[in-house]
Amino acid sequence: MAIEEVKETDPTIGRLVADASRDISTLISKEIELAKSELKVSAKFGGVGVGLFAAAGFIAVLAIIMFSVSLAYFIHWAGLGLHWSFLIVFGLYLLLAGGLVFAGIRSVKKVKGPERAIAQGKEIPRALKGQA
Repeated sequence: MAIEEVKETDPTIGRLVADASRDISTLISKEIELAKSELKVSAKFGGVGVGLFAAAGFIAVLAIIMFSVSLAYFIHWAGLGLHWSFLIVFGLYLLLAGGLVFAGIRSVKKVKGPERAIAQGKEIPRALKGQA
């Protein structure tokens, strides 16, 4: 194994570390800039999508109102009074809302805490102390 002499043009360890630190810092900042630019485009499309969903929801609400009036007039056409027809449609919507509330309550009762994550979180201090 031959030992070579250090030349003045060879970089020092300090210079190599400084260059590496600068390069890593530049790389990280460029990656962050890339992520920001990608997120701006995604956020723009996401915002447009949310706006379109909101417009569709508004039109759906208007359609439900028109359907409700049409249903009431159809019941009236079958021979029942107009006020009773609208009351029947109102009752149908109350039954539908009650069913949705019942289903929602059953669904919420099934919600549990993150038991496995809590258990793993309690293991972290022991693992850091080398007791795991």
